[in-house]
Amino acid sequence: MAIYLFCSIIAKHYTYFYKYKQRVIPTNLMNCLLTNNQPSLFDSHCHLDFPDFNHDRGKLLKQCGLSGIRSLCIPSTQFTNWHDVINVVGRQNQEGPEIYYGLGLHPFFITHHCSSHLETLENHLHRKSRHLVAVGEIGLDYNTQNLRDKREKQELYFDRQLDLANKHRLPVIIHARKSHDAILKILRKHMLEKAGIIHAFSGSEQQAKQYIDMGFKLGFGGVLTYERAKKTRKLASILPLTSIVLETDAPDMPLSGHQGERNSPLYLPKILSSLASLRHESKAEIACQTTQNTEAIFGISHLGGVLN
Repeated sequence: MAIYLFCSIIAKHYTYFYKYKQRVIPTNLMNCLLTNNQPSLFDSHCHLDFPDFNHDRGKLLKQCGLSGIRSLCIPSTQFTNWHDVINVVGRQNQEGPEIYYGLGLHPFFITHHCSSHLETLENHLHRKSRHLVAVGEIGLDYNTQNLRDKREKQELYFDRQLDLANKHRLPVIIHARKSHDAILKILRKHMLEKAGIIHAFSGSEQQAKQYIDMGFKLGFGGVLTYERAKKTRKLASILPLTSIVLETDAPDMPLSGHQGERNSPLYLPKILSSLASLRHESKAEIACQTTQNTEAIFGISHLGGVLN
């Protein structure tokens, strides 16, 4: 009898241990882990082309590769930086993450944009390199009176770029600042085939659900590290994990404790930890799902290829 009880206890403990191990690293997560069991991450939004990185970009990319950051996407902001973005992508190497990019005309620089830039954008989209995965960064920014005064031109360029995204079957990377309702209204008109990402989401739960219903993913970054960002942290804790992607927006949007410093893709694991502290899933599960979300929206296979 004693032997039977002993064996029963051992069996229960083994079952618990097995289930626990499966909870930490379920079978379906194995493709999302690196060989050293580090979670594999995708920074869906960082401006690695900015001059802030000119002095150490190569070194930083190698560090990213060692830190579990498997992929990143560089959205562009205006015609004058497209060449820089493409140049950074062209210089990637096997030691660092796979680098993808988007081309677009950012609303903050609306006074710099002209119709010929839209024509050049369409030419780039038509040629579409393997690493070009989105139209962006585009959108609407009503944060200042000066930008609100340019509302008509902003909406025109946003509208035209959504047309181009649909025409070339690409997702979009959307900048939305005090403009969610206007963006949602325009998106309903276009009914995008590929949807996209709402960068640095800061809207309401109702707006989040409307974006999700349209197929969009919502980007969360360094704001999650600030305890005072209660609304954003609450949303990140309750929204479906299948609708969340991680981002740094480097070199901007520094994390808590790093105010005034250059932000970096290297801080993505800290954003992951902050999100994990708000949710019931493990860091491995969150890393896997958010990476899969980003790859799905950009049409990227886990092997690094872009799907047609």
